[in-house]
Amino acid sequence: MRAEALVLEDVHAHYGRSHVLHGVSLSLRRGRLLALLGRNGAGKTTTMLAIAGLVRPSAGRIALDGRPIQALTPEAIARSGMRLVPQGRRVFASLSVQENLAVAAQKRGGARPWNLERVYELFPQLKHRQHQRAGTLSGGEQQMLAIGRALMGNPDVLLLDEPSEGLAPLIVEEVAKGIARLKDEGLSIVLVEQNFRLAMRLADDVVVLNTGAVAMSAGADEVRAAPELATAHLSVS
Repeated sequence: MRAEALVLEDVHAHYGRSHVLHGVSLSLRRGRLLALLGRNGAGKTTTMLAIAGLVRPSAGRIALDGRPIQALTPEAIARSGMRLVPQGRRVFASLSVQENLAVAAQKRGGARPWNLERVYELFPQLKHRQHQRAGTLSGGEQQMLAIGRALMGNPDVLLLDEPSEGLAPLIVEEVAKGIARLKDEGLSIVLVEQNFRLAMRLADDVVVLNTGAVAMSAGADEVRAAPELATAHLSVS
């Protein structure tokens, strides 16, 4: 089994004539959480969209478990074991919680596949709301639902784009506990997060982007010991 679940090598991406990613390279080791940090506009979300196939790289290589995926459709990438929880959650508002989860179900094997029961165990609030329309949930419940929906695809790699955005501190804590549990269970995760303290609490490895390029790459323990390694490139102190 490969040590790296996901590898990006010299990835470039454009929006029209605008060159957004400038040779991004990073590696997500299996069973670890990589925090992808940077100021607004640094290229974090574009990197996530490129990994998921929603933005086609103009150059470079993206490999999932050693298999190149940069030329695949988003649907094929998802079937290969990738799931994205997008910024802003984007649940199916008119469907119930249970319908949101069921529509995303994909069987991919594994010792403990994700199903409705396991998602409700991870986020008990969702079980109490299972017949409620997703559009009527609180922001925190929608975020839990978005994560649960991604898990129903039984991914090997989970991409989380700003999961704490707009949430109250108590709800952030619940979401963080869920992410920590997923990491403890061995899921490989890329986390984009503006909340530096939250990211450093969860991360095993850290990559900082600045204007579409990698400005820093280090182990999380190294960054926790010297936060200025990362914060020098961020809008935080």
